[in-house]
Amino acid sequence: MIVAQQNTISIKASLKTEKDVVDILQKIIFYNNSDSTLTKIYLHNWANSYKDRETLLSKRLIDDYNKSFYFSKEEERGYSKIINLSVDYKTVLYKEVYGQSDIIEIQLTKPLKSGDSITINTSYNVKIPDAKFTGYGKSSTNNYHLRFWHLIPAVHNKKWHLMSNLNMNDLYQEATNYDIEFRIPQNYFLESNLKEIKKEKDIYYLLGKNKTDIILDINKNAKFKDFKTKQITIKTDVLPDNIQNKLATEVLQRGLSFIEEYLGKYPHQDIFIDKITQRKDPILGINKLPKALSPFSEVFKWDLTMFKAISKKYIENTLLVNKRKDYWLVDGLQTYLLMEYTQKFYPEVKLLGKISNFWGIRAFNFAKLNFNDKYPFIYQFSARKFFDQSLTTSADSLSNFNRKIINRYKSGLGLRYIKGFIEGGVLQESFKEYYQKNKLKISSSKSFEKILTSKTDKDLSWFFGDYITTNKKIDYKIATADVKNDSIVIVIKNKRNITAPVALYGIKDKKIKFKKWITGVDSTKTIKVPKNGFDRLSLNYENIYPEYNNLNNWKSLKKRIFNKPLQLKFFKDIEDPYYTQLYYEPDIKYNYYDGLIIGAKLHNKPIIDRNFEFTITPSYGIKSKSITGSFHTRYSQYFEDSSIYRIVYGIGGSNLHYAPDLAYNTFNQGITVQFRRKSLRDVGSSFLSAGLININKEVPVGTLKTEQDAYSIFNLKYTYNRPDIINGLRFRVTTEFASDFSKLIGEIRYRKQTSLNTRSEFRIFAGTFLNNSTSGDYFSFGLDRANDYLFQLNYFGRSENSGIFSQQFILAEGGFKSILPTRFANEYMISFNSSIGIWKWLEIYNDLAFLKNRGDKVFLGYENGVRFNFVPNILEFYFPIYSTNGWEINQPNYSKNIRFVFTANLSAIYNFVRRGFL
Repeated sequence: MIVAQQNTISIKASLKTEKDVVDILQKIIFYNNSDSTLTKIYLHNWANSYKDRETLLSKRLIDDYNKSFYFSKEEERGYSKIINLSVDYKTVLYKEVYGQSDIIEIQLTKPLKSGDSITINTSYNVKIPDAKFTGYGKSSTNNYHLRFWHLIPAVHNKKWHLMSNLNMNDLYQEATNYDIEFRIPQNYFLESNLKEIKKEKDIYYLLGKNKTDIILDINKNAKFKDFKTKQITIKTDVLPDNIQNKLATEVLQRGLSFIEEYLGKYPHQDIFIDKITQRKDPILGINKLPKALSPFSEVFKWDLTMFKAISKKYIENTLLVNKRKDYWLVDGLQTYLLMEYTQKFYPEVKLLGKISNFWGIRAFNFAKLNFNDKYPFIYQFSARKFFDQSLTTSADSLSNFNRKIINRYKSGLGLRYIKGFIEGGVLQESFKEYYQKNKLKISSSKSFEKILTSKTDKDLSWFFGDYITTNKKIDYKIATADVKNDSIVIVIKNKRNITAPVALYGIKDKKIKFKKWITGVDSTKTIKVPKNGFDRLSLNYENIYPEYNNLNNWKSLKKRIFNKPLQLKFFKDIEDPYYTQLYYEPDIKYNYYDGLIIGAKLHNKPIIDRNFEFTITPSYGIKSKSITGSFHTRYSQYFEDSSIYRIVYGIGGSNLHYAPDLAYNTFNQGITVQFRRKSLRDVGSSFLSAGLININKEVPVGTLKTEQDAYSIFNLKYTYNRPDIINGLRFRVTTEFASDFSKLIGEIRYRKQTSLNTRSEFRIFAGTFLNNSTSGDYFSFGLDRANDYLFQLNYFGRSENSGIFSQQFILAEGGFKSILPTRFANEYMISFNSSIGIWKWLEIYNDLAFLKNRGDKVFLGYENGVRFNFVPNILEFYFPIYSTNGWEINQPNYSKNIRFVFTANLSAIYNFVRRGFL
């Protein structure tokens, strides 16, 4: 067994602000603390991850919908330039690892045996990048905040753990002794998480023992403040608002004492918390709101913000685990401590803060949620959509939502689950033993597993097995509960594929009268409990563990027709386990013929989706003075371990007006297969859908109905969409079959971001009739406006040939903006549309189309103009310039040729905003 020796890093550095460059002389004494003989050494060189748009960091930022680095100027980027490098004062061969420009591979001239050391000397220059990319670098105020700025040896623990900078702040490093001399201009101050030994003019002398993750803040004004507690000093620029220094110190003291109670003493004398790093990991529900809108007290906000930041540093500065591969324990421990701290000191605080008491809000169930209730609630939100991932999924493969929130919550809830199941102080004792045995050492969650399982006789294989290593979801229900004499015979059913302990409760007037843990329920299990002063049975009443569905956890012992009575609620809410709920809310729409449409929407859709959902919306058109409305039902079937993500079955219908005093009815049946993405970080999605659309239109009095007024169309469509922020691609293939015609349609859309503020779009549409015995152009391909005979496009005035609503533009079929002599094609149409970005939202569009009608020659149409693309697909304007008609701008009534795109569809706006988060 090798006794680990500390690596040492000595640095002499000088900041040249005129070039934003740090000149560095670095000496590394590296000890081989592994059991292997090493022939290579690797150095993490994360400063070089900013060198160009081909680095893994650049690609990661693009995946996260951050295009600032991809389109940055060369002078805004950073790099690391090695001038020379030697091992034991001899020149050696070194190179960048292929595909990872921020890792250096050093070829040793002789093997390094276990327990031996080498000395690496190197000189290099680091160009500091703009801080807008990751928060670290040079700020817009010409200050510098440096993290991962110097060369750091990689960890060898059975193998080399190499990791590129992915803006996840998770570099795996051994505890290291630091000795740094850093020269900066005299008008700057340097503050850091190292101890300042002395300062001579413009040179700062810094020391640190057993340190990792060295952060330097070089600022024209000293901004960090020291809070001295009994245990350690907190040095931070996350300063409280309107809180006196004495109270702030007492708050910090309380938090540190709480952490120490669980983990034991912290091995360092101070904790450094910088605002930039803290803001990367805020508390959901607190830190994102502006101060004026915050429903929480300043003490509560600052206390929890600092407690989270302190507990994170307390753990991550000392428990040296690979946070990219083995993160669940450190993340779970931080979350668990925050939950326990909140429960002890703020048990009365609601999730919505003081808003929970507002009139009109306090009646909602979500207003009754305590602050800690957000953890199982948000986990369930993700689990219901099957967006969750296992706790052993590599962190760089997690979606942003899961990495930042869901997996942390599941980890913390899992530890709370363990606490409830094994009871007593076993879990807290295990935390403390693990922390004290492993602090400042390379370790893993396996060590914690061994400690915990050695302290209890209860089987925890389900936790360290399925709960940690899979995304299997817990869902138990009380199938039956029969009263027999003085006992109750209960059948508990496992509805999913994980076998875990389940907590059974007897409840009376919302108070716990009975509690028992049940194990081994792999399918069903029958148990008998004494009847003793309760009238309801519940599973997981205290929300101890996360569940896929907790609505089936209840069973009334009273004789009722329904287990839970029906309740009507105004607006959607979170589900109440005591009731079967329906929701109603106002529904307002508009079209030119019905005018303002006012309705009442009745539905069963709570805040968290259900598999089966329905909506009934009776409404009234103010202008048409008629009853309108719609209904929709949908059932979503989710799949695990399949290439299919889900299948959605739906039936729906509507009644609206398509012209003055003329209504239409639709009745649709459909099925959509949504295929699983390669990973949750993949923005691409694909669908295969089939539907039967039935349309029945009113006709003017005295007019006979034709095939254009009552028809049914079967539609089969495949769609692929990849809304990548740089290269977006979408294509679809559609077939339509009706009694009088059939079609084959293909469409490809490609979008290229050409600079930070400009983009270009290209589209090809091709459609042909396989057969067509219809008369007129109702079912024909439209060049400048689709007829929308399926009533699927959101036209405000779908039958208008003049006026403002005739100028509404929806990109479909031909996609032209100008009205040309030939507007329809009853044989085939091929159209090419392009839009080239000039500056921000200003673009030039060019279109070309070929239209073929029976008995006519092919018609060639073309046009160009100016597009004001303010919000893509939501708010746009098109100004024609030249077309087949000639100069459009010279034509009379030019304003009538201007086209516009406008949508108030909340789903479209939400999807536009949320990209990059889920």
